[in-house]
Amino acid sequence: MAIIWTRELCTEIDEIDQQHERLVDYINQLEGAIKQQNRALVGQVLDELVDYTLSHFAFEESLLEEAGYKLTKPHKAVHEMFVKRVAKYQDKHNDGENIAEQLLGMLGTWLIHHIKRDDMAYVAEVRGSICAIVEDRKEGNWLSRSLGQFFR
Repeated sequence: MAIIWTRELCTEIDEIDQQHERLVDYINQLEGAIKQQNRALVGQVLDELVDYTLSHFAFEESLLEEAGYKLTKPHKAVHEMFVKRVAKYQDKHNDGENIAEQLLGMLGTWLIHHIKRDDMAYVAEVRGSICAIVEDRKEGNWLSRSLGQFFR
């Protein structure tokens, strides 16, 4: 069953919500590939989902660190466990196993629970500073700041 983006999944941090919606889109594309019984498309969507998820996690973790969120390390650990879990599914798929239905169920359940539990936990504490950081990054100031941190 397709995941429907609802208000209860919104963090009210626009960039994070847009990225979460994109993850939902990938999961729904995976469901479509499964319904078509298109193994190659399942693999393609899975690869794209993994790449996008890694990018999203890096973005979110960076914002949490910059905002001074005290539970950034445990949040990052949850992301790392998820990445390892999905990598195992990806390996099994690449080895020819039919894991698509099982993977789809896990992805949908995990994402919804993660947003509602782990992500919503940081919203009240860091929403204001995260929104300011995102706006600052959109204006291009993040590049000079990032390069400054890198070359220190």
